[in-house]
Amino acid sequence: MNWWALLGVLAAAYGVFAIYVALKKPEKIWGMAKVQGFVKKLGDKGTALWFSVFGLILIALGVWLIVK
Repeated sequence: MNWWALLGVLAAAYGVFAIYVALKKPEKIWGMAKVQGFVKKLGDKGTALWFSVFGLILIALGVWLIVK
């Protein structure tokens, strides 16, 4: 079994989930204390941007690990 590819798939899936959270802002996740800390520091749009960039980085890492 190729463990790097499996790790890549998991990273890409987590990246897709992070982008979903940034775009849809589900109340249960957006209301968590850690996310609210981000909202306090970065604002609503900044937090969404942070999740989007983090998700894109994870997707790129996942693709790189799959191809590796």
